[in-house]
Amino acid sequence: MTWWRRLVGGSSGRDPRHTDFLAEALDLESRGDYANALTSYRLALRERPDDLGVLQNIAIAFSKTGQPEEAIRTYRRALQLDAESPGAHYGLAFLLLKRGDSAIAAMHLESFLQFSTEQDPTSARFRAHAERTLAQLQGAPVDADGQYQDPSAPSGDRDGSAYTDEG
Repeated sequence: MTWWRRLVGGSSGRDPRHTDFLAEALDLESRGDYANALTSYRLALRERPDDLGVLQNIAIAFSKTGQPEEAIRTYRRALQLDAESPGAHYGLAFLLLKRGDSAIAAMHLESFLQFSTEQDPTSARFRAHAERTLAQLQGAPVDADGQYQDPSAPSGDRDGSAYTDEG
């Protein structure tokens, strides 16, 4: 009877002073409970004020709860800590686009492409999206599906996704 031991001064076997707020926030977010996840992320940030991952997750949760200005502010804080953070540049770019700040968004897309790695298979989809968006912002031709048409790409590779670094 764990609750009885705690009531009479015993221990439940867990450290009551420490809650893993980050794990709690991620769990809440996975269930779509972004408002409560924000609270847990903020508590996690108290424990680790310079944690870029926590800051980026807070920005995402702000976006999901309809608070784009708070998300923008949080991404900017992350970039103050690490000016080369690809995730912060990516998230900030698309929030700025929604707000209508195309020129600044383009600069953040360029930074994302500069600081993210082409070899990382996880980032490939995000890189392709950023490249297409940047090309559209720069006035490059797009097809009927809104896809960037790279005039220098081999046929069948409209968005440059078949790129390899093997020369």
